[in-house]
Amino acid sequence: MERVPGSLAERLNSARDRAFVGRSAELGRFGAALRQEPGAGAVLYVHGPGGVGKSALLRRFADEARDAGRIVVEVDGRLIDPSPLGFEAEAAKAAGAGPGDELVLLVDAFERCQGLEGWLRDRFLPHLPERAVVVIAGRLPPSTAWTVDLAWSEALEILPLAPLDPAASAALLERRGVAPALHQPVLSFTGGHPLALTLAASVAVSDAGPQATWEPTPDVIAALLAALIGELPSPTHRMALETAAHTMTTTEGLLKAVIGEQDAAEMFTWLRGLPFAQYGRHGLFLHDLVREILDRDLRWRDPQGYEQMHRRAGHHLLAQVRTSSGADVMSALRALTYLKRYGPMAPYFQDLDQEGDVYEDSLRPEDHETLVRMAREVEGERSARFVRHWLAHQPSAFMVYRRTDTGETVAFMTWLRMTARSEEAEADPVVAAAWDHVERSAPLRPGEHFLLARFMVDPVTYGGISHVGHLMQLRICVDWIRSQGLGWSFILSSDAALWTPLMSHLGHRQVFETPWDQGRVFTAFACDWRVTPLEIWFDRTQPGALSDPSVLPAADRPDEAALTRADFDRAVRDALRALHHPDDLRSNPLLSSRTVAVEAEYGNSDPVDALRRLLTETVEALLDEPRAVKAHRAVATTFLERPRTQEASAQRLGIPYSTYRRHLAQGMERVCELLWRRERSGAPAE
Repeated sequence: MERVPGSLAERLNSARDRAFVGRSAELGRFGAALRQEPGAGAVLYVHGPGGVGKSALLRRFADEARDAGRIVVEVDGRLIDPSPLGFEAEAAKAAGAGPGDELVLLVDAFERCQGLEGWLRDRFLPHLPERAVVVIAGRLPPSTAWTVDLAWSEALEILPLAPLDPAASAALLERRGVAPALHQPVLSFTGGHPLALTLAASVAVSDAGPQATWEPTPDVIAALLAALIGELPSPTHRMALETAAHTMTTTEGLLKAVIGEQDAAEMFTWLRGLPFAQYGRHGLFLHDLVREILDRDLRWRDPQGYEQMHRRAGHHLLAQVRTSSGADVMSALRALTYLKRYGPMAPYFQDLDQEGDVYEDSLRPEDHETLVRMAREVEGERSARFVRHWLAHQPSAFMVYRRTDTGETVAFMTWLRMTARSEEAEADPVVAAAWDHVERSAPLRPGEHFLLARFMVDPVTYGGISHVGHLMQLRICVDWIRSQGLGWSFILSSDAALWTPLMSHLGHRQVFETPWDQGRVFTAFACDWRVTPLEIWFDRTQPGALSDPSVLPAADRPDEAALTRADFDRAVRDALRALHHPDDLRSNPLLSSRTVAVEAEYGNSDPVDALRRLLTETVEALLDEPRAVKAHRAVATTFLERPRTQEASAQRLGIPYSTYRRHLAQGMERVCELLWRRERSGAPAE
C-alpha cells in the first residue's frame, strides 16, 4: 500500500505502525537483507502457525522496503491460480525486473500453493535480479531440498515465527486500550498468540472486570467470538460478517448480491476494519481460524438465513464463472467450489487447500504412450486399448496433469464430447452404454451434445479423493457451467460407494454399470442438464446440517439407484392415498425422484408440499385429454376431494361400482404414465 500523503492509505499505514509490536529480530534480519550485509540471506523463509502474525510482519516488511525506495511485489498464495503460469502472472513485475532493479518480492500464505516450492526454488527465483530480496511466509517450514543445496543453504535464512514475548504482548494490549487490570488474565489466555491477543483485546477493552478464569482452549476462543458476534451493530452487519466467513474472498459486488446494493459499500468498509480481516487484489478474507468458528456458529444460530446467504453468494459466483474469461474462470470456479466445503459434503473438499504441485496442461504428441502405459498399469490392457482408441479419434478430449517442478506427466483425464452416435463410439462399451441411456431416456436435440469422463487416471490415488482429482473436478465443473448445448453429462467411477453421495448431491444419478477387467466395475452417474437449470443445480449444494446428513432435503439425500418403473408406479399410488396425510408422505420414495426435486427447487418449497402439488397438477392434467375426462372424475373424487371409500366415490359419481373401478384404474394408470414420462425426460406433465 503506497504512502500517499494525506490519503486513507497513509492513515491506515500509520495505524498499523502504532499497532505493530515486537518482531525486532525479524525486522533486523530483513533490514540486513535490504542492505546486503555479510551473512544476510537473499531469501527469508518465515513460517509459523495460523494467526501468529506472518501477514502483519510481511506488511511491515513492505512498508520498510518502500521507505527504502525498493520496488515491492506482493503475492498472496490464497488468491492465485496455484500453477507456474498463475504465479508468474501475479508476480509479473518481479519476473520482468531488470538486472539493476532493487526488488523485494513478498509471498504470503505460501502453504496454499506449497506444491510450487520446487519450481519456485529451481526455476523462478534464480532469474530474479542479483540485489533482489525475497520473503516467503507460510505455515510449513521449507523442505530439506533448500538446505542440502550448498548454494541455497548460504542464500536462505529460515525465520520460525513464535508467539510474542510477554513485553510485546503487554504493549499490544496497552496500545489497544485494554485496562491494566485485565492484562494478566488476557495474557494467560492468549499465550502471546497475536490473533488471540487481538481478539481478546477487542472484547476486554470494554470489559469492566478481570477474567481470571480464562483458559487458552478452543471452547474459550469460540465463546470469545460469540461475544464479538453478539455485539454486532445490526442484522445487516451480521449478514455481512456471515458472508465473509463463508466465502473464499468477499468483494463489494458479492455483498451487493447477498445484502443488497444499499448497504454493500458501508458493510465492506466495516469488514475491512475488523481486527481479523485482511484484503488483497481479489477481495477481503478473514483469518482461517476466525472463518471456521464464525461459520459454524452462525450456521447453528440462524440456519435459514445461513442457507439464504449461501444461495445468494453462490449464484453471484456462478454468474462470474459463466461470464469470466481467461485465468479468471478458474479463480471464480475455485471460489464457487469453496462453498462446497461445508455440511455433509465437506470430506470431499476439506483437505484440498494445498495446490500447485500439479497443474493442468494440454496433450502433447510425446504424451500418448505415457497415457497408454498409465491406463494399462491401473486398469489393465483393455483400458489401454481404449485410451489409444480415443487418442486417435478425439485427442482434444485429453487433459494432462504435470508436476510443476519437473514437468513429468502424472495423471490424465479423457473428457469426451459426443454429438452423434458413430462407429468410434460403438467400439467402446462404456460410451455405447451412455448412448443407449440417452436415447432411451431423453434423446439429444439438434445442436446438443453430451460429455463423458471416460478416464480419470491418477496412478498414485486412483479412484480416491486427491488434489489431482480435484483439478479434474474443476475442469468438469467449468464445462457443466459454460458449455452451450449440453444435454447430458456422465461421470464414470470405479468406486461407487465412495462417490455416490457427492454425485447425488450434484444432481448425478447412477444409471448403468459396466463390468471390466480385474474384477472392476465402472458405475456411470448422469445428469440431464436440460431439466437441471444451473441455479437449481447450485442450490442442491446447500450445506445443510453441520454433521447429520439425515436432515438434508430429500432432493439432496444420496440414493443407491433410481426407482424402477414398477416401484415408481407403486410409489405414485401410495402417494395419492396419502395425499391428505403429509407425515405419511415423508417416507414416500418419490421424494428422492428428480421430478420432485426440481419441483421443490422451482417452488422454493418443502419436498412434501412439492409432491402434493405435483400429484394434484398431474391429476388435473387429465382434463386436457378428452378420453380421460371420466378417469379424471374418478381419481379426483377419490383422492383430491375429501377422501372417501371407493364405494362412496362411485355413489357420489352416480355410476355403477364396476364402471367406477374401470375409470379409476384407467386414471391411475395415466397419472403414473405422465409422471414417469416427466421423471425420465424432464418434460412438464401433459
